[in-house]
Amino acid sequence: MDKELNYPILVNAITGGTKKAKSINESLAYLSNKYGLAMAVGSQTIALDDPNQRDSFSIVRDVNPDGIILANIGANRKVEQALQAVEMISADALQLHFNVPQELSMPEGDRNFKGIIENVSKIIEKCPVPVIAKEVGFGFSRESVKELYMAGVQLFDNGGKGGTNFIVIEGQRQGLFANGLSDWGIPTAASLAEIISLRLPIKVIASGGIRSASDIAKAIALGADLVGAAGPFLKVLLNENITKLDTRMKDFFYMLKAVFLMTGSRNCEEIKRQPLIILNDTANWLLNRGIDPTKWSQR
Repeated sequence: MDKELNYPILVNAITGGTKKAKSINESLAYLSNKYGLAMAVGSQTIALDDPNQRDSFSIVRDVNPDGIILANIGANRKVEQALQAVEMISADALQLHFNVPQELSMPEGDRNFKGIIENVSKIIEKCPVPVIAKEVGFGFSRESVKELYMAGVQLFDNGGKGGTNFIVIEGQRQGLFANGLSDWGIPTAASLAEIISLRLPIKVIASGGIRSASDIAKAIALGADLVGAAGPFLKVLLNENITKLDTRMKDFFYMLKAVFLMTGSRNCEEIKRQPLIILNDTANWLLNRGIDPTKWSQR
């Protein structure tokens, strides 16, 4: 992929499949194009089942013809469906999302995940663009990443706990967990550190509760190659309007540049060499996993 980004930011998967979703995707695609950001669409399964919903996803490519756009579909979907999702939006990469806790909390959700790793390998073999394994808010452990890496995955979106909680969302709808497992998952920082500690030749997108410029800088300093965010952008867009979001993004990017400057970092590689102090729950998590948190603070 020869395309470049102006900022190490991915407007992560949010929505698609309705008239309102089309409007949201159109606005976010416009701003992604304006500021040079990557963007992912929400799960495209609905458009594969109902072709009338395709334009709520393809609008992203229409508005941002030269940008980096990611397709999105469940990791258990057939190879043919994965290829159709890529073709639908002329995607530059494909997110395969893993959402087992959400599925189990849904009355109509999937219950059989046998063969999902093998399915991912088949999709990677046939897919014309890079494939990203994506968690959706429960975090990848290093064991999961190792297994997926052996299956051929080289790009990961860790999707840690701290942002959108789909168990809680399903609980508000008709969930089977009655919010009893609402705290399930690996926090974003702990998940990211676990993955980075593997030292595998992979690229990692950090996501899950990313809300500020400092969150982005910390994630990159910890080892992320790109940082995904959705909620902060969506809230402003829905509660105010695209003009307000445009202004908020300008302020956001200014603060991100300021953080890099204040740490003496000219780019992402330089901020990864700055000392990063890991404390409290994240430090305790890493110590209990046999990972020394001081390797980031003493570099």
